[in-house]
Formats: sequence, C-alpha cells, structure tokens
Amino acid sequence: MIFSSWPALLVVDIEGKGTNPPDLVEVAALPVRDGRPDKDTAGAWLTKPNRPVTPFAARVHGLTNQVLDGKPSWREIEGVVHGLLGTAWVAAHHAHVDYRVLRAHLPQWQPAGVIDTLRLAKAAYPGLPTYRLDALIEHASLDLSDAPGQRHRAAFDAYAAAQRLITMADQYESWDQLVAIAVPPGLPGATKPEQKPTLW
Repeated sequence: MIFSSWPALLVVDIEGKGTNPPDLVEVAALPVRDGRPDKDTAGAWLTKPNRPVTPFAARVHGLTNQVLDGKPSWREIEGVVHGLLGTAWVAAHHAHVDYRVLRAHLPQWQPAGVIDTLRLAKAAYPGLPTYRLDALIEHASLDLSDAPGQRHRAAFDAYAAAQRLITMADQYESWDQLVAIAVPPGLPGATKPEQKPTLW
C-alpha cells in the first residue's frame, strides 16, 4: 500500500456516559499521515454530559462524574471538534456507532467517507472467536508503547485502531481496494453497487 496516496484521514473514538441515546464524555481524533499516527496534530476532549455518567460506564473508562465536573459542555467544544474533523475521511472500530453518535452531536458534519476497522479485521483475520479491540491488539501483536493514556480512553483506543488500520492496509494494493472492503454499506464513501442494464 502506498500510504502517500491516501486522502486526509482521522481515526476517531468516543466514550459515552452509558445511556441511550448516547451522551458524549470524551472524543479523540488522530490523523494518519504517510502511514503513521500523527499525535502532534491529534485532538482529545473531555466534556461534561447533561446527565450523570452511569456507574457501569465509569468503571469501563474511568471517567466519573467527579473527573468530568468542571469540564466544558459539548456546546463549548463542538466547534473545535468539527473544525479538526472537517470533511476528511474518518476511521473507527465499529465505525457505524461512532459515526452515528458524532453525527447526532454534529448535525452539519459530513465526512468524505467512513472506514470500519472491524470490517477490515474480519476480512484480514477470518475465523477469530472475537473481534473486540483487546483481542485484535493481542492477535496482531501491536506495539502500543507510544499510545497516549490508557485502554478504554478515547485517545488510546484511537491510536490502537490507527495501528490496526495501518497494519491491515498492507494487504491491499490501493486505497480503492481498501475502501471496497472497509466502508459499511449506507455510510459515506461506500461503493455504490453497479446498476444492472435495462432496456431503457
């Protein structure tokens, strides 16, 4: 894969307060440039949700109501987040979830396309018993020594997803081949099926 041929792309990850519909407590966006995560231009934001974080969610990511007390509201940071995302491609693990939640919080945001590293992993490593992030990190023996923060925090998980994306992308000769496998149907960037010829 010639990484210099890639369009602008950011790997994103979100953490929520544990309810449905989701309310964000953390967002991270990590650009990938020339086949490497670019931590220097990455963004990560904590935001205080409108309602309390559930105990279960707090146990997973460690973002308790006390940690988030005093953090900016979503209204205060949404412009900055939207500014970094722009119209670039985005990638995420289980990407339709991140895309749906981010679109709900940023109605004007429209990425060029959405890469799902979960779809790529299923194509790259068929037959695994699970495709959860932890299992894929172990299976691919990813070096995450430079990952920021800790597991289940947005910046760490975005970095891990970026490393997986870069590793799996080497199986494809071109960006178009990767897109054909990695973009979920119905999301931006999905390859449109060829229409069958008709008499008219």
